[in-house]
Amino acid sequence: MASGILGQSNPSAGVDTLVYTVPADTVAYANLNIVNRGAATSTVRIALSANASPLVAEWVEYDAEIASKGVLERTGFALQAGKKVVVYSDTADVSVAVYGVEESTT
Repeated sequence: MASGILGQSNPSAGVDTLVYTVPADTVAYANLNIVNRGAATSTVRIALSANASPLVAEWVEYDAEIASKGVLERTGFALQAGKKVVVYSDTADVSVAVYGVEESTT
């Protein structure tokens, strides 16, 4: 099973972006880090979703502001097989990393 960086992305502005999907027969213990590389504040959203297009109830962070050169970090997610980490940003100036450990459930 994987450990370390599980997924990374530089999302396009204004688009829900799939960053990581937990493999079949696996549970993942994950953390998420979003860095704003830009000169202006970025507004971001994070969802733990069954699909690449999250339902309203699946957002765990919504329109959080990250200052220029700032970081948003969320830790301690336990994700079942098939769960997706989806991120949205209003700018293209953010980098996203999902890191942690995957464990087989079989």
